[in-house]
Amino acid sequence: MRDNVVDFAHIFLNDVPMMDVRAPVEFAQGAFPGTVNLPLMDDNERQKVGTCYKQQGQQAAIALGHQLVSGRVKQERIAAWAAFAKQHPQHGVLYCFRGGLRSQIVQQWLQAEAGIAYPRVIGGYKALRSFLLDTTQAVATQCGFYVLSGLTGTGKTEVIAQLAHGLDLEGHANHRGSSFGSRVTGQPAQIDFENRLAVDLLKKRAAGCDTLVVEDEGRHVGKCAVPLPLRLRLEQAPIVCLTDDFERRVERILGDYVVQQCAAWVAAQGRDAGMEPFAARLLESLDKLAKRLGGSLHQALRAVMLRALAQQSSTGDVALHRDWIAALLRHYYDPMYAFQRNNRSDRIVFEGDRSDVMAYLREHASGG
Repeated sequence: MRDNVVDFAHIFLNDVPMMDVRAPVEFAQGAFPGTVNLPLMDDNERQKVGTCYKQQGQQAAIALGHQLVSGRVKQERIAAWAAFAKQHPQHGVLYCFRGGLRSQIVQQWLQAEAGIAYPRVIGGYKALRSFLLDTTQAVATQCGFYVLSGLTGTGKTEVIAQLAHGLDLEGHANHRGSSFGSRVTGQPAQIDFENRLAVDLLKKRAAGCDTLVVEDEGRHVGKCAVPLPLRLRLEQAPIVCLTDDFERRVERILGDYVVQQCAAWVAAQGRDAGMEPFAARLLESLDKLAKRLGGSLHQALRAVMLRALAQQSSTGDVALHRDWIAALLRHYYDPMYAFQRNNRSDRIVFEGDRSDVMAYLREHASGG
């Protein structure tokens, strides 16, 4: 039998397959990348056992748990655990919340009923989670950072993706960062976002990245809050500004927020069914800016967007979308960027087009 596991870094650096035996409600609140939820107890069973524990104590709760998970239910769950263990015989592990009773029971039943000796994580989910929180804190304290800024549509995310030391907050949050940035597939839970980010930080440190490049974001990427230690560090980091001409910015936004988003909705729901929620999401994104735009500008842009959506729906032509995109850049995003840039001008250390910015960041930040 492989030993129970205490090397948390090894687990995350090597993408060790993990079986989470907590209840589904616990798993939904936060887990780790690539983890499979194969619970010892479902939500209802867990609730009953918890109530029994409070009213009658541990022994009565354990007895009730064995009663609830017995017979065919028990055999089905053991079969699912055994299938996971056979699929990952050399590297997989299992865990519960604290690495205690639930994971020990799963271990015992696997051994007794399926003849499989399988290791558990000492300290369980709580220890793994604490390790990742400490990782983020350590990186925020010990690493250097550059913030990649620039007008909306300059392709900052594309630059981040090409840098070995680029940290893609938007990718981990599954959101493009702006009011129009939501994706069909939705965002992860906050804890999932933090865990994914921490694993990425751990891997980049292991690969020798001592200075990281992060796209200029606010406190949140969509609904996901940037972890406080990282956010405080980024608020002090030097800024590199990416430039591009206006027409290319319009085309990039058209591709990202109209063409690709529409394709994603159509792929998820079909041509006819997908166009309606795509259009609704685009209009909703514009409506979120109504107060900042002011009533007249908001209504004017909304009218242009509706015409563009109608043409796109009937002919597939997206050309009219360029009109509202260009107007939104000129009247909202560009002035907002100019204001923010002026307030942080003392932190700007370089400005240039994509090739110049890439060269600068690869020279000044490690791992590029």
